[in-house]
Amino acid sequence: MMPKSKKRVSKILNEFHSTGRKGLAWLIDPDKFKNAHTFEEKNAWVKNSGLDLIFVGGSQLSRDNFKEVVISVKKIAGNIPVVIFPGSQMQLAEQADAILFLSLISGRNPEYLIGQQVLAAPIVKKMKLEALPTAYMLVNEGEITSVQYVSQTLPLPNSKPNLAKATALAGMYLGMKFFYLDAGSGAKSPVSGEVIKSVKSVTNNPIIVGGGLDSLQKVKNAFESGADLLVIGNAIEKDPSFLPEVLDYKVLLNLSLNVN
Repeated sequence: MMPKSKKRVSKILNEFHSTGRKGLAWLIDPDKFKNAHTFEEKNAWVKNSGLDLIFVGGSQLSRDNFKEVVISVKKIAGNIPVVIFPGSQMQLAEQADAILFLSLISGRNPEYLIGQQVLAAPIVKKMKLEALPTAYMLVNEGEITSVQYVSQTLPLPNSKPNLAKATALAGMYLGMKFFYLDAGSGAKSPVSGEVIKSVKSVTNNPIIVGGGLDSLQKVKNAFESGADLLVIGNAIEKDPSFLPEVLDYKVLLNLSLNVN
């Protein structure tokens, strides 16, 4: 078994929230993973990149390669923690450092509110993964994304920040410690700044934002609206130079905030 990263992921996320320092995670989709050797060779630079976390997961799971992907990611990650972003209870691997233990509180499908979680919980305990109780909220302009199709739930509208606020408040009262606002993989529009601000106004917890972040301006807007950690996936697949661009911006932003 590969060694776990030493720093707990919950501590990393809480430090972002308490200090104001901004974080960045790269999301790797197992369905788009082709060859372990090529992946490791191509991404050997990642361990020194300045990434804060690496997420592994996806909503389709058309291939039975999740453990293989996590092992390859751990090889290139160095001290960067590898976190499972599960699309189902099948996406588990003891080699990871932590798991976002998600409940899709923006939807009304019991399978993704609690059903998959009941199946996964005993396995997560056995694997000794750090479990991060996370309120998962799908928010977009009504696009049909993979996560929406698989979960059979409707997203919260970007135009209804008060609905997002009430949903987040319910998640907080239910004991969720982290909030993940996701527009969905490949979404044309990201989670709006107004929604991020609304959720931030009622929670005193780390806010993770992903989906549709395919330009530096969208990244800036999300950080300025209160996101603690941004998750980028599709945009990096389409343009590998985008990740270094965002990392450079993150360094300058943290320096300007005097919290790096």
